[in-house]
Amino acid sequence: MDPDTRKLVQAIHDSPLRIVYVTAGAGTQALSDILGIAGATRTLLEAIVPYNTSAFDEFLGKTPDQYVAADTARRMAGRAYTRARWLDSGPAPVAGLSCTATIVTDRPKQGEHRAHIALWRPESITSLEIQLDKGARTREEEEDVVSRLILNTLCQSCEIGSQLYLPLREADRLEQSFTDLTEFAEQLYQGTIDSFSIGLDGLVSTSTPPNAILCGAFNPLHDGHIDLAKAAESLLGYPVAFELSAVNVDKPTLPSEIILKRMAQFAGSWPIFASTAPTFLEKARLYPGSTFIVGYDTAKRIIDPVYYQDSRENMLAALAEIKEKESSFLVAGRVDRDGIFRHLPDLPIPDAFSDMFRPIPHYQFRRDISSTELRRKGQRGSR
Repeated sequence: MDPDTRKLVQAIHDSPLRIVYVTAGAGTQALSDILGIAGATRTLLEAIVPYNTSAFDEFLGKTPDQYVAADTARRMAGRAYTRARWLDSGPAPVAGLSCTATIVTDRPKQGEHRAHIALWRPESITSLEIQLDKGARTREEEEDVVSRLILNTLCQSCEIGSQLYLPLREADRLEQSFTDLTEFAEQLYQGTIDSFSIGLDGLVSTSTPPNAILCGAFNPLHDGHIDLAKAAESLLGYPVAFELSAVNVDKPTLPSEIILKRMAQFAGSWPIFASTAPTFLEKARLYPGSTFIVGYDTAKRIIDPVYYQDSRENMLAALAEIKEKESSFLVAGRVDRDGIFRHLPDLPIPDAFSDMFRPIPHYQFRRDISSTELRRKGQRGSR
């Protein structure tokens, strides 16, 4: 290891950031450099090298459209981040670092030699693409360029001023993008935007509404939420997104730091929205045409006049507008405090709106778990 790399890796180990690193196709030299300097346990929580396509698919949770692509690298980094936060729930910052690459092999390649690198943290997502001058380097030389870029990306996130020299050629092409998620969370908190979303691939949108959405506080996200989303997808036949309610009827707006930490629970696994719409009437205005996936307790509140200034007329008017917005509800059952399983037929849905509410059969979903109970017991949610 050359002195510059040794010095840089030592600086990484001396920083508080802890990572899960996942790489395929290239980037193993960077891993070797990280492990080659004493103190690696302060930086590296886990390293994963899913080289076989089945291992890659299992880690990612799906077969990607392209294995070596920017969106795939960002999703890998998101999955690595959720793994990191599961392995280290302490106060130290954690991140997911990824690389997916295609470089020189023992057989000719038709496409370009390139690498995509991503680093996912709750407050930001960094994405890099390098296209190498094909045929100009050996495999070892291409590996060296990619690994140096990976270490530089990690250094940047650790706020280390120095960088390794990159031996780039004139025909090489390097592009980098940085998404500041804090900016969007601050705008939401200040009320300058109504909502924003982070996709599976880490891309941010302020305009694309979901077809189906599961709303909640997700403090924490747990298997009940995830299994409910999967059951809803099976019934509906199209993808479900989650929505963090940053504003609650009875509580102040969540600060941006909390918004980002809760949204980060979904990194690389599910699309997650955050909004300042506390009621389903406001959500229907924000996401017209969406199906809202709710539990029995929530459905009960939706038709309770208490939540409409104690006015049945206000409740019926709200339901009428939700219907006019072509929104509807998919309702899952839940065990009440007396241990009785309650489901949609137990609710007095007004006849004029009965077609807006559809049940999720108990044999397709039933999980007797709650975020409140997990917090009370000091247990964590899902990874």
